[in-house]
Amino acid sequence: MTLAPTGLWISIAVLALGTFGFRFAGVTLRSRITLSPQVLQGLTAASVILLMALVATATIFEGQAFAGASRVTGVAVGGVLAWRRAPFVVVVLAAAGVTAGLRWCGVG
Repeated sequence: MTLAPTGLWISIAVLALGTFGFRFAGVTLRSRITLSPQVLQGLTAASVILLMALVATATIFEGQAFAGASRVTGVAVGGVLAWRRAPFVVVVLAAAGVTAGLRWCGVG
């Protein structure tokens, strides 16, 4: 199903207005709403869980298929280095190097 040009522009405008509304509401309501420490802790945990779920799915799958052991291993190496607080450039280069090396050796 494709949208006509008019429908596409209307969709873009609605999404833009919705995004602006959410951001504006956050700024204006921040001083009016107080959240308990338990709720703030829960929101922090939820954001970390969502980010980890995104990383896991992007690491393990490419489309509908398994991305391969080389990608999973490269991301794992990068994750360990990030956890050990290595510089960002080192994390990225090590993850890319491990992935490329494994692919060069024929590992999927």
